[in-house]
Amino acid sequence: MTETLSDANFSELRPRLVRLAYRMLGSVADAEDIVQNAWLRWLGTDHTSVREPAAFLRTIVTRLCLNELKSARRRRESYVGSWLPEPIFDPEDGDATDDITLPLMLALERLSPLERAAFLLHDVFGMDFDDVSSTIGREAAACRKLASRARAHVAAARPRFAVGKEQGLKLATAFFTASRTGDMDALRAFLTEDVVVYADGGGKVATSLRPHIGLAAVMLLHEKLARVFSAQPSRLVHYAVIDGLPGFVTIEGGDVVQTTALYIEREKVVAIYCTRNPDKLQHIVGAMPH
Repeated sequence: MTETLSDANFSELRPRLVRLAYRMLGSVADAEDIVQNAWLRWLGTDHTSVREPAAFLRTIVTRLCLNELKSARRRRESYVGSWLPEPIFDPEDGDATDDITLPLMLALERLSPLERAAFLLHDVFGMDFDDVSSTIGREAAACRKLASRARAHVAAARPRFAVGKEQGLKLATAFFTASRTGDMDALRAFLTEDVVVYADGGGKVATSLRPHIGLAAVMLLHEKLARVFSAQPSRLVHYAVIDGLPGFVTIEGGDVVQTTALYIEREKVVAIYCTRNPDKLQHIVGAMPH
């Protein structure tokens, strides 16, 4: 029997479809455009020929994302500085559909589009390989191989010692205080020897074009930043879980919105991800109180 799909039903499906598209593309705006395009295609489809509208929409979203990834990869080859996915806040109710964190998103970037799709659809969104096969147009056996290769690549990016939300935000608070007050001893105590700082300004705002790698380099960076913060303090907007990582949203230099996400293991900061590119923060700026 063919299911029908009302506007209300689609509204229920939409967050999961957007989340899938975002995991594929790393862009909130692109994900929303993809899902809207899928809905328009549904409206123009002979509904009597579709047995499962949800599966149909998931297939359309995945295929549109695969097409988009081809041009997205070309754009990223000429991207200025470090590329980070657009930051999103985790749902307040904690009912996230996956445990993909920002480091895992970066690991996904190193996969082929088909590996990425097979991994997300099977390992993250729980589809069996027969359904994955029909979605991406490859044999089920090939999909298993694609997902297996992807799994091996992303395994190293999964946190070995995951920090709980409450403890993570507590550490983010302490990190913010130490970094903004210039307490270098306290800051150093938070960092691992091989800590890395990534900053994404997209060539639109001032930021480091290359990652700062290692404790010495990161401490030198924060010593310079401490002088900047002393002259023009950061304005804290709020603390948040950003792409699965504890962090905070600030306004720097008077008008630059920035998200900072901290990858923490055993109560030590392994990596710091700062997004400053205004093109990637429009959805956050729009939701900020004025």
